[in-house]
Amino acid sequence: MTLALDIPRLETARLILRAPEPADFDPLCAFLTDPERSWGFGTEKDRPTAWRWFALNIGHWALRGYGYFTMALRETGQPCGLTGIWAPEGWPEPELGWALFDGFEGKGLAAEGAQRARAWAYQDLGFETLTSNIVPGNDRSVALAERLGARFERSYQNVHMGEDMLYRHPGPDELGLGLDDADGNPEAYA
Repeated sequence: MTLALDIPRLETARLILRAPEPADFDPLCAFLTDPERSWGFGTEKDRPTAWRWFALNIGHWALRGYGYFTMALRETGQPCGLTGIWAPEGWPEPELGWALFDGFEGKGLAAEGAQRARAWAYQDLGFETLTSNIVPGNDRSVALAERLGARFERSYQNVHMGEDMLYRHPGPDELGLGLDDADGNPEAYA
């Protein structure tokens, strides 16, 4: 049996957001198993459990029609992080999430990728709202959510992470996103 997934390829000025590929596992595993880097995303204890998360994301795409894209640099194709829409069982509603791999912070890549993923969710999936669920103390993610226009709405108990802060993103109308904005124009999301 072969399962074919329809995972789009999105572009920005500096990034390609694409389907996960086997070669993405090593940088993802390095991120997921490093407690200092992944504590706000969810740390996995070892390589086998990180592989399960990698496969879970692909299954999420199959079951929901969306998930985490691999963010890769346009110039080199090197994976630099994740961004996308996440809503596993137990989540209050679909979430826009992001994570950068070691060495890629401080360059605006997470904002660029998250902005493009959010526009895709609004324009192509028809979402009217998104949240970002952030573990207390993850000040960098809070700053990015606020930079993207999201505002703190409430705290809740995340089934996997404990207390989470739910940030609500502006909807497509508030962002002025039409159905065909930026088609074929990756610079629109830089």
